Amino acid sequence: MDSKQLTPQLHVASQITKEDIPAIAAQGFKVILNNRPDGEGEDQPLAADIEAEAKAHGIQYIYQPVVGTEITDENVENFGATIAANEGPIFAHCRTGTRCTILWMLSQAKNQSADELLATAAKAGYSLEQVRGRLEGLYEK
Repeated sequence: MDSKQLTPQLHVASQITKEDIPAIAAQGFKVILNNRPDGEGEDQPLAADIEAEAKAHGIQYIYQPVVGTEITDENVENFGATIAANEGPIFAHCRTGTRCTILWMLSQAKNQSADELLATAAKAGYSLEQVRGRLEGLYEK
């Protein structure tokens, strides 16, 4: 499990297992946000299994499945609302961390430029230039 920090409040990561939960708890995360739909991959653990382990460690678990190739405005609004409603720190995960990063960028795009958001993503190891057009369409100067 290798998480990447986007903000002091939000880290993103690839798929986790219930065996990762003790380490996530030890790092002080208060919320796990799962953006990967159950059944997306053959070797993927069920969200309910990870949720049970998270709750056993006192971590709030939020399941917001998003199809990576079909990120909707509603998905973005839900992600942004979850981030805004939780002080964190929040540990968001999907298959690779890319989907969570895109959701975060789009949820912040009204207040931050595409350049700023893409630079933050790149610093975390995500090259997401393909999202620039959508980000620029949301930015309110």
